[in-house]
Amino acid sequence: MYFTYAIYSKANDKIYVGQTNNLKLRLNEHNKGLSKYTSKYIPWELIYYEKFETRAEAMKREKKLKTHRGRDFIREELFNGGVRQLPD
Repeated sequence: MYFTYAIYSKANDKIYVGQTNNLKLRLNEHNKGLSKYTSKYIPWELIYYEKFETRAEAMKREKKLKTHRGRDFIREELFNGGVRQLPD
């Protein structure tokens, strides 16, 4: 199982989009400063994710969410209360 996700730094009004096969671990890595870009904007909260069977599908969706249109979609989810909890 793979995930495409968006995290949000409220303090800095930044959105980061990525993909992973372990969403909980990846979110922890972002909040521990283990990712160069996201370490500057801690803390992060998960605001959106989607599940995929393959990494290729997750990467394709990540690419779409990184477009202007994709970021507009994520902001709409964020401001319409679309914050999602981590999966079990």
